[in-house]
Amino acid sequence: MTLEGTIKSLGVAVSKLNPMDQVDKIELITGQGIIGDRHLRTDGTRSKRQILLMDIETLIEFGLSERDIKENITVQGIDFSLIKSGNIAKIGQDVILEISGDCEPCSRMDELRPGLKNDIDGRRGMLAYVKSGGTISSGDIIIIED
Repeated sequence: MTLEGTIKSLGVAVSKLNPMDQVDKIELITGQGIIGDRHLRTDGTRSKRQILLMDIETLIEFGLSERDIKENITVQGIDFSLIKSGNIAKIGQDVILEISGDCEPCSRMDELRPGLKNDIDGRRGMLAYVKSGGTISSGDIIIIED
């Protein structure tokens, strides 16, 4: 299976409670995450949630805007229901992400809209680990492979 889409937008979570910063490009560090993001791991531990990818089509379906659910990478043109844990996402020349699984909706989803936590369960995007770092930009092509 190979799926191809486009990076629609990028976001960095500087802190837990504040809105995410929209950025034109992000730098990913192998095994650590995104420079400037609160989920960056510099202590050598492997976090399941270094990156959150989400598709714009599902956001629109739920009446949400980009970065509302705290995704770092918003993708257009890929059916996320086809992505599984262990799949590889290639972005740009250098970046390789390993999909680590579904993102479980937290109680903050209900702060966006009552009942959203249950409604979006199983569709809140995919978590990923940075296997190979580099810089990516809005508009880059993303390819998902088995």
